[in-house]
Amino acid sequence: MSRIDDLFADLRRRQHKAFMPFVTAGDPDLDFTAEVIRELDRRGCSICEVGIPYSDPIADGPVIQASYTRALAKKIKLREILAMLGRVSRDVKMPLVTMVSYAIVYRYGLEKYVAEAKAAGVSGAIVPDLLVEESAQLAAICKQADFNLIQLVTPTTPRDRAVRIAQSSTGFLYYVSVTGITGERTELPPALLENVGWLRTQTQLPICIGFGISQPEHVKLLAPVADGLIVGSAIVRRVADAATKPRPAVLTDVGAYATTLLGALP
Repeated sequence: MSRIDDLFADLRRRQHKAFMPFVTAGDPDLDFTAEVIRELDRRGCSICEVGIPYSDPIADGPVIQASYTRALAKKIKLREILAMLGRVSRDVKMPLVTMVSYAIVYRYGLEKYVAEAKAAGVSGAIVPDLLVEESAQLAAICKQADFNLIQLVTPTTPRDRAVRIAQSSTGFLYYVSVTGITGERTELPPALLENVGWLRTQTQLPICIGFGISQPEHVKLLAPVADGLIVGSAIVRRVADAATKPRPAVLTDVGAYATTLLGALP
């Protein structure tokens, strides 16, 4: 079992849910990214998703797009991100996963990416643009390395296809709560609970919900049907304040926000 498998098994025994923050690697710089990850771990977060900046956003809203643009403008390199994760993974309890475009993994080399990410202490990868029809090779490499391959199901995914995606995923299944891009929202779709409830009948994988979650009310609504909740834009927006505010204050703000959402979980 991977660290992620162990985490969800423990959470289920204790009837707790996972809180999963997202941060962009290298915004405003890699040293501060590492500080943010450590702060989120101290606050009790379960898993940290680390976004690998990419020039062609897949489903990222303006907040995350802007963070990727800022990181790329500094000529950040994948090997530098992995080196940072190798340092910080020794300091934190929570597993780390990368959110990474398949184009990056493919150019880097599938086996090389998995091997180097795992050597850096990373437990898995979310690959949002990997088609299930083309996932077999990477899935096999990940399985051999005990490295989780996490894939996405959306509200518009046909149900037969959603089952195929679940069958080719490991660690957990990422359910996209809304049709569209990432970003903070005041309301979530009324069909969300029904869709996730159906998906739960089709897979034994933990189901974690992301996109649009930013308020304690969202957490309270979704926690009964989800195994974990993913929050990205609201955290990335707060981290971006490091460009104009003292970094200790930004860390405190990010940590306090995470604590507020953690407090809404059962």
